[in-house]
Amino acid sequence: MRQTGWPGLRARLFHLLFLLRRPMTLGVRGLVHDRASNSVFLIRHTYVPGWQLPGGGVEVGETLLEALARELAEEGNITITAAPVLKSVHFNRRSSRRDHVGFYLIESFKQTAPKLPDHEIAEAGFFPLDRLPEATTPATLRRIAEIFAKAEISPYW
Repeated sequence: MRQTGWPGLRARLFHLLFLLRRPMTLGVRGLVHDRASNSVFLIRHTYVPGWQLPGGGVEVGETLLEALARELAEEGNITITAAPVLKSVHFNRRSSRRDHVGFYLIESFKQTAPKLPDHEIAEAGFFPLDRLPEATTPATLRRIAEIFAKAEISPYW
C-alpha cells in the first residue's frame, strides 16, 4: 500500500536521496548455447574491443528476464523459447563500483535471421566451443569455463 501525505513524500524523498548517494546499475548477459552444434552466440560491438556475450543494462521498470529477452532480440535476432537459467550474479568492478550482472544460460531459443551489422553490433554469430574467436574477452571466457568446464564461479565479472 502506498503512503500519502507527508509520510509518503518523506519516504519518496528518502528513497531519492538514497539513489543519489548509492546508485547501483544492473545488467544482464546471456550465454546462448546451441547444443546441436555445441556452439555459443557471441557479439562484437562497434565501440568496445573483443567478442562477448550478448546483453546490456536493465531499464527502469524492467525485470532481468525482460531485459535479457530485449537484448537478445536487439543484438542477435534471438527469441527465448523456454525459461533461461540464472547461473550467477557478478560484481562488475571494471564498469563501476556499483554495477552487477545477472548471467543466464539459454538453451531453448530460435534465431529469426542472422544478425547483420548495425551501428552497435559490428559482427555476431555462433562459434563452436573449441574454436572461439581469438579476441574473445576474458570475462566471456570465464563465464564459458564456469558453465562447460565446471570452473569455480567468480564473484566478479
